[in-house]
Amino acid sequence: MSALTLADIADLRAYERERPDFLREVIELKKIRRVPIGPFVTVVFENRTTIRFQIQEMARAERMSTDEQVQGELDIYNPLIPGPGELCLTLFVELTTEADLRDWLPRLVGIERSVELRLGDDPVTVVTATVDPGHASQLTREEVTASVHYVRFVLGTELRQGFEAGPVAIAVAHEAYSHSALLSPETRRSLLSDWDG
Repeated sequence: MSALTLADIADLRAYERERPDFLREVIELKKIRRVPIGPFVTVVFENRTTIRFQIQEMARAERMSTDEQVQGELDIYNPLIPGPGELCLTLFVELTTEADLRDWLPRLVGIERSVELRLGDDPVTVVTATVDPGHASQLTREEVTASVHYVRFVLGTELRQGFEAGPVAIAVAHEAYSHSALLSPETRRSLLSDWDG
């Protein structure tokens, strides 16, 4: 998928006209691409549409009116658009109380490096996610982790057939949090469109 440019981001008035239909489109897309893993971790597989939505919403919320402001958002979020043979996702640690945050975020340091795709069932092929160094330096400290992380799977072409055939699970294999979830056929089909670029 190609990176977004300034030309892809509507100005505020144009976006307000487009927003109701675009919002419905993204909600439907995220229903397919949002996967809970265990009791409080969720991932959203990102693509060009979800990232454009993120940037448009940031520009709207912050009332961004200059190319420089929007370009700053493009620079931050374009790395989350998968290239051919890649899948990119945002991982959310969805804790709702201050006590849970204080308890779990120190225990989950390194969670972003423990995300796996598991393809097939006998044998299982395990692919571990990689973390964008720029995002990692902003989001994780040694004593506590963030509640949002950005990770990528570099899969290449050789695993495509196995991914398409399934089963495919997404897992967190962290010493403090070990859970997995099967990807539905609908989710896999949506992700294959990313894989193909």
